[in-house]
Amino acid sequence: MERDAFDGGGAMMEMHTQDIRAGAKPTAKTVRGDCIVGIELGGTKIICTLARGHDDIVETRRLATRDPVSTLADIERILDGWMRTHDLRALGIGSFGPIELNRSSDDFGRIGKTTKPGWHGADVVQRLMRRYDVPTGADTDVNAAALAEGRWGAARGLSSWTYITVGTGVGAGIVVGRQTVHGLGHPEAGHMLVRREPSDEWEGACPFHGDCVEGLVSGPAIERRTGMSGDAIADDHPVWEHVADALATMMHNMLFTVVPERILLGGGVPSRRPFLIPMIRSRLEPRMGGYAGSDVITAQLETLLVAPGLGDEAGPLGSLALALDALDATVTPNAATHA
Repeated sequence: MERDAFDGGGAMMEMHTQDIRAGAKPTAKTVRGDCIVGIELGGTKIICTLARGHDDIVETRRLATRDPVSTLADIERILDGWMRTHDLRALGIGSFGPIELNRSSDDFGRIGKTTKPGWHGADVVQRLMRRYDVPTGADTDVNAAALAEGRWGAARGLSSWTYITVGTGVGAGIVVGRQTVHGLGHPEAGHMLVRREPSDEWEGACPFHGDCVEGLVSGPAIERRTGMSGDAIADDHPVWEHVADALATMMHNMLFTVVPERILLGGGVPSRRPFLIPMIRSRLEPRMGGYAGSDVITAQLETLLVAPGLGDEAGPLGSLALALDALDATVTPNAATHA
């Protein structure tokens, strides 16, 4: 599971800021080229990416998510440095939520009531828009990752899909008609309540809902339930049965409501425990109960529920997808997401 790299100091933590792409320092070839910037703002870490496209990354920087004042200042130092040598065309911001995404709202781009201490009300998007004054795309980090999978990953060629991430929290990016789903807010499917096995009476760890999906299967929830750090939990520990049960029920609900053509399961927990996907598949079929189109669904579980095609790169590439969409919209207003 991901760990916070929090340090109470005010300066940007160089020990947690690193170039994670070999040979990414600016050269005579890269300086002053037209670039886009993506920011993946997660609950424990941020990844800032300078690129010409998804397959032409110039530089990537990683830092820890601290308090809002320090974190946003850290991000601005990185972007300010890049702008001294590169021309910025567009910006994409994929942020942990909840976050206001209605552009007509005065609170557009502000973090809502979150489990992340100190971040409620933090102005993320408008602050960066004012500073850099370029076309800017914003969405949740998991919606952004879902868009990247549609452009370049395991959802290419599909019309609807869901990207579920299980790590510090549980999020679901839902794409229908190649557009992320928004309404009165954005989906928070990780907080849906699920029916559990009768023998499972654990109260859950979500401060808002107790035994919602996030309260049952997130990294911190698993550690709280077992009393062990994530890396110390054996693959045959009974907690994984509970995790698979809860996620299978979540996906049952998704399949009967959103009816995605594919579900991608990513994040720190399943990526470190690849046996979870087969466990969940084995639990999905009996939950479907033979109702409606469940025969069609269960016949293709091997390709319906899969790991993300982009792996750990889905998040950073998702922020670039948001930047590209914002750039497209300046040329073709109301342009749809392109593959």
